[in-house]
Amino acid sequence: MLRSIKALHSYSIEATDGNLGAVYAFYFDDLRWTIRYLVVDTGAWLPGRRVLISPTVIGQPQWEMRLLPVNLTQEQIKHSPDMDTDQPVSRQHQLALHDYYAWPIYWTAAPVDPGTLAMLPELVEEYAAESGDPHLRSTLEVIDYNIEAKDGDLGHVTDFIVDDEDWTIRYMVVDTRNWLPGKRVLVAPEWITEINWGEAKVHVDLTQDAIKHSPEYDPNETVNRVYEERLYDFYGRLKYWN
Repeated sequence: MLRSIKALHSYSIEATDGNLGAVYAFYFDDLRWTIRYLVVDTGAWLPGRRVLISPTVIGQPQWEMRLLPVNLTQEQIKHSPDMDTDQPVSRQHQLALHDYYAWPIYWTAAPVDPGTLAMLPELVEEYAAESGDPHLRSTLEVIDYNIEAKDGDLGHVTDFIVDDEDWTIRYMVVDTRNWLPGKRVLVAPEWITEINWGEAKVHVDLTQDAIKHSPEYDPNETVNRVYEERLYDFYGRLKYWN
């Protein structure tokens, strides 16, 4: 099912032995447009700390209760590698995290079991030298980025739509009120031609006129396949589910 990232903020995270805190933000990989980590604010249970959790440890969500159970214990979280989530997350920090939890390494050509890292010293050395992962982005950072069409300004990013089956980001939600008051539209990552991170600007291969007449997104409605069919047919684009 497709869900709003903003709607998932403040969801409770439940360990096997108690509450861990609440979702604060997400980190996604801008190469594959996949959520790689949930940033969890541990609140009163572990004051002043935010931790990263991989979606791979999420069990069956309890959507009506706004709760995400995870296959971790409070003790594991308490002793997990410390990192400043307000700063760029380096590959070195990620390696420490994945080694601690025995999570697969997602950024290689094929997933790597952390237990094999000792056999890949060149991998460790290469990633340890990086000050920050150049492809790991915070959803909080990208929200409010400007969107630029082929022929001018479109608006700004206001949300993301994610598939809760595999945590793939399917769409950016764009608020067009800069020039088209009251309308929100969806833009798929494959329609993006360039992202200028320094200027906080996303360029898309769509025109203002196409956006003006495209199917409108209603944040109060679930994005379903019927709507997606209309959207992709309108733009004449190849459907990702095919």
